[in-house]
Amino acid sequence: MISRRQFLKWFAGLGLSGAALAGYGFLVEPLRWPAITRYQVNPGPWPAGLTLKIAVIADIHACNPWMTDERIRSIVATTNGLGADLIVLLGDYSAGHHWVLGSVDSLDWSASLAELRAPLGVHAILGNHDWWDDRAAQAAGTGPTYGRLALERVGIPVYENDVVHLTKDGQTFWLAGLGDQLAFLPSRHRLPGRRLGVDDLAATMAKIPPLEPVILLAHEPDIMAQVPDRVALVLSGHTHGGQVRILGWSPIVPSRYRNRYAYGHVREQCDLIVSGGLGCSIVPFRFGVPPEIVVVTVGGAAATT
Repeated sequence: MISRRQFLKWFAGLGLSGAALAGYGFLVEPLRWPAITRYQVNPGPWPAGLTLKIAVIADIHACNPWMTDERIRSIVATTNGLGADLIVLLGDYSAGHHWVLGSVDSLDWSASLAELRAPLGVHAILGNHDWWDDRAAQAAGTGPTYGRLALERVGIPVYENDVVHLTKDGQTFWLAGLGDQLAFLPSRHRLPGRRLGVDDLAATMAKIPPLEPVILLAHEPDIMAQVPDRVALVLSGHTHGGQVRILGWSPIVPSRYRNRYAYGHVREQCDLIVSGGLGCSIVPFRFGVPPEIVVVTVGGAAATT
């Protein structure tokens, strides 16, 4: 039988372990230098012989001290050194939580992102926090949000249910950006029948000729269940891998599909890559899913996960 002294030692040890875990989750992992996470996919509906390298930046959540403007500039420099053909920004540039010592203005984080460089350009979509943190957009029920205006001011195109036609090595493909699926905060003042999102997948896909190869940018990965198989690849963020991930499982995932689309490479009717992102949402805590910049190579070799 365990003695009182042994129990107190065990309890004290448990408390110290909990404190150490909390300290790591709040003060170490969120501030770690981003890992470079690489994926290679060979989608069926993709031109033979076309190899495309995409650098993915998701969920910056700019704020002090967790994601300072200086840190964003360093992330930009690292991304520029990856040799990607194009760079995509998957939304949530705003902080997304109140555990901050100071804000990073949209004029500052957008100016830092303006330094991104890639042969086929830099392309952006918005996330839910870019809408939620914009009180004017919430009140009006429409954009443009100040995040979108900030990006466009520095020359970065923002796609909301829109597409762009790109060419590499004489072969063409389409990049499509979906409007955010959770743009409006639900509340008792919400009008009956009003949608939470500004996404329109059908209208977006209608802008692309049939049989043309498509890469879809969608902040929330939940849209994957509706994506047609003509899409080669979906790139998403939003979940942060749950921000806590243990042995490949996340206890809390901001998705109605839970761990189905929580993180990494998912293969269903098409390929989906979900980035763990860079910043933190709701609470500045990460454990088992460190900040990351994702690099996806499409075509050119056997697919791996």
